[in-house]
Amino acid sequence: MARLLSALDDALQQADQAIAEDLLGLALEIAKQMVQESLRVKPELMLNIVRAALNELPHFNQHAHVILHPDDAALVRARLGEQLSHAGWKIIDDSSMARFGCRLETAHSQVDATLATRWKRLAASIGQDNSWMES
Repeated sequence: MARLLSALDDALQQADQAIAEDLLGLALEIAKQMVQESLRVKPELMLNIVRAALNELPHFNQHAHVILHPDDAALVRARLGEQLSHAGWKIIDDSSMARFGCRLETAHSQVDATLATRWKRLAASIGQDNSWMES
């Protein structure tokens, strides 16, 4: 009887673990869909992504570049272009860059603020190996 109860307890723990993993996967997928929809509906949220990436770098950078998808570059130029120009930053269009992400490059450092990289960091912080491109 004790072995039967132990086996039942093990099976219940495995089921609980599987359910928890499935719920976490579902929560990540819902979050991903919400991020995509939020950026599609309100593309000016891109400005916060650029600002956060800029804050990751030291303030004394020379010959710095903000590399963006052309659609995002137009928005950033319109809203932050003058401020970035005064700080010595150059906005560069890159059609190979996915929308709503950016890359910052200076002579001494780089910040990858693409959606895929930011998502991977978020997933890793909760112990998951979840790619932005996974569905």
